[in-house]
Amino acid sequence: MNEPRPAASGFLSIFRAVGPAIIVASVVVGPGSILTSSRIGVEFGYSMIWVLAIAVLLMMGMTALSARLGVVLEGTLCDELARRAGRPVAALAGISLFLIAACFQFGNNLGVLAAIEPFVESADATVAADAGFFAKLTTWPNLLVIGLNTVIICVLLGFQNLYKPVEKMMMFLVGLMFVGFAANLILAAPSPADIARGLIPSLPAPKEGTDLMERFAPLIGLFATTFSVAGAFYQSYLVRKKGWTTANLRQGAIDSSVGIAVLGTITLMIMLTAASVLHGKMAGSDLKSATDVALQLEPLFGEHAFLAKSLFCMGLFSAAFSSFMVNAMIGGSMLSDGLGFGGDMDAKGPKVGTILALLTGMIVAVAIKAFDFNTVTLIIFAQAMVVVGFPILAGAMLWLATRPDLTGQRAVPMWLKGVATVGLLITLGLAVRTSLSVYEKIAAM
Repeated sequence: MNEPRPAASGFLSIFRAVGPAIIVASVVVGPGSILTSSRIGVEFGYSMIWVLAIAVLLMMGMTALSARLGVVLEGTLCDELARRAGRPVAALAGISLFLIAACFQFGNNLGVLAAIEPFVESADATVAADAGFFAKLTTWPNLLVIGLNTVIICVLLGFQNLYKPVEKMMMFLVGLMFVGFAANLILAAPSPADIARGLIPSLPAPKEGTDLMERFAPLIGLFATTFSVAGAFYQSYLVRKKGWTTANLRQGAIDSSVGIAVLGTITLMIMLTAASVLHGKMAGSDLKSATDVALQLEPLFGEHAFLAKSLFCMGLFSAAFSSFMVNAMIGGSMLSDGLGFGGDMDAKGPKVGTILALLTGMIVAVAIKAFDFNTVTLIIFAQAMVVVGFPILAGAMLWLATRPDLTGQRAVPMWLKGVATVGLLITLGLAVRTSLSVYEKIAAM
């Protein structure tokens, strides 16, 4: 671990505290969350802002709990699970998180392409169906994906201390996201009164031909992409890497609040832009990818059309690339730590795991582009992995937070245990709902 930094006061303490949770926010705000929040804005306008607000508050609490556990526990979360409950339990947590990260890694690869494609429409990105394997493999999207992953792997192997450059890069990319989506929001000019009304809880009106689960599916998607237990789980590793001790508990609370507030603000800006510009003009289901959002926004901004598309794509690229890096790092570190090879991002085990996650995402993304696989099925499978794996991670955090030896300054406050309990119940509900949905689809085949 790095040398701990003494606690500061005032504005300086806030500035110094922010870092670990910004990295968490950078992986949560990805192509999937951009598409989901845009769909919610298109479909429901401003009326579902309250769902995002609740998800953000829960995410703040879970991130704060993880940060506290990272400080007060002697080892990493997987170390403590192995010591207290046995290596199989730690391995289950680590493998679950790796599978979640690996499932979404291909989406991050495609998200980087999605941010570029609107500006290179004239480029030859497709080949004839009867073209050879090499011809399909060497289109510019595939070469870009392969090249980008190769560069990231070289950087991963070249740096001896990854935390500082990763933190700085994520702050820069989150800043670009904020600027890009905020500029779109200013151009969209949403109604402040409608935004305020959206904070009042209300349920979506029923539609003919849809059942209860279909009615709430978009809201569940928004909640699941914002309330990322996997991201919160990794917060404990980041604060340890930053060198925080019990003297930095207040900084951990500030970091969680500010970092996740940034996540919520970016998601809200995307939702408000879609609500202001696209609500009532199309159906949310018409948006199949984040690229569709950019293309649909462009003609509705009039003389600012190209600027709006450019800014949105800048935010999309930043979101995809930041998720691209950190998501693989989270998956690789947790796989390594769960299996007992350590969770320090600079160690050999986590680097090997990260490379494995990168290669998995790259191979799937290239296959999708080369052979035109159905990405909807893959995305559904990835979402299923998330809601099945999240209860394992939330349950592990709650169990560790309630260990009787955590007393005095090391004790976890009751309100954080309460947040973890609510988070666990929600993730269990999402897991049950997804399991029923998958069963229905299989039965209908």
